[in-house]
Amino acid sequence: MRGVVWLVVLFAAAVAAATALGSNDGLVSVYWRGWRTDLSLNLAVLLLSITFVLLWLAGQAGASLSRLPERARQWRETKRSAAAQAALREAQAEYSAARYSRAQRAAQKALDIGRTTIGLESDVEFHALAHLLAAGSAHRLQDKPQRERWMSALAKLPATGPAAEGAALQAVEWALDDNDAAGAARLLAELPAGVARRTLALRLRLRSARLNQQPEAALQMARQLAKHQAFSPAAAAGLLRTLAIEALEAARDVEQLRRIWQQLDASDRRDAWVCARAVQRAVAFGAHEDARVWLRPHWDALATLDVQGRAQLGLAMMLASPGVGTDWLPRLEAAAQRYPDESAVQAAVGAVLFERKLWGRALRALEPAAMDKLLAPRARRLAWRLLAALAKEAGQVEREQFCISQAAQIE
Repeated sequence: MRGVVWLVVLFAAAVAAATALGSNDGLVSVYWRGWRTDLSLNLAVLLLSITFVLLWLAGQAGASLSRLPERARQWRETKRSAAAQAALREAQAEYSAARYSRAQRAAQKALDIGRTTIGLESDVEFHALAHLLAAGSAHRLQDKPQRERWMSALAKLPATGPAAEGAALQAVEWALDDNDAAGAARLLAELPAGVARRTLALRLRLRSARLNQQPEAALQMARQLAKHQAFSPAAAAGLLRTLAIEALEAARDVEQLRRIWQQLDASDRRDAWVCARAVQRAVAFGAHEDARVWLRPHWDALATLDVQGRAQLGLAMMLASPGVGTDWLPRLEAAAQRYPDESAVQAAVGAVLFERKLWGRALRALEPAAMDKLLAPRARRLAWRLLAALAKEAGQVEREQFCISQAAQIE
């Protein structure tokens, strides 16, 4: 189609030239030192046009020749820039492939070329990325002095934007990898407000809080991450449970334990495992009444828990049974009837019956639980000790010794 268009244009130009120049009878005479030359007007116009075109082409050729050194220099700079960019890509590829020594060498090559290349010598992002790759490679090689040298060189660059933010986050992560709790906390405090709200920064704060043994702060960070869906639901539940238990473990007296329990999120307090651990800590501090108050809502909702959850609450109830009132008997007997095959529930019922001095019923509940090898070792030991106390109460010395020996054999 394009050829047809050009053919039509050519024919139109021929027709226009024939129409305009065909009847032109003009004459041009040229005199030069006694010589005279007569030319038709058409030929004179044609020669002048050709002369103009030749002069224009000569000027363009001269200009091109004069620009040739500059173009050669630009070509060399383009080749050097391409080589520097290729070296930087190589460093990134080698770093991703875990070939860290090669990555360092490629990053150094990129920097060496970039420092002498116009256009790259002032490219801060290019130099910052090369320094980060080299420092990251040194960190992976556990070469801390070399890593610090790379980071010191990076700090001298006027880097802003993503490069500076990336360097700040990497520095925090490396401090955490080095178990430098104080350094990581200091670097986190220096993060800009916008960077500190990012998911990675929250993850680093979580690691820092755990490294600094600040379970309450770690729990707060984990809750924010779970809210932003940084973990899967199962992983978030497991992490929150672990951190809540760590926070309870950090309590040094019953008042601190009560404060931590009240500061826990409602979802944490509804976790049977967290509640069981809180009960155990309260019992260790002698706060049995607090333990039973925390335990009551869970015991009233046993049907909503799985077997493992009921096992945890059963052990907690055994520990919290000293001083238990009669108001617990109806709910415990209902649980015993509903879960007759779960030894943990039966052991808890037996412990409460023992505390209320209902010896016969306590014996019937405790004996099967103590024999169940699938029951948690601590619950079995408690069951055997309670059986030993029952035997002592009945004056059965041999039975008492047997129960004590059975409890001692459980690891």
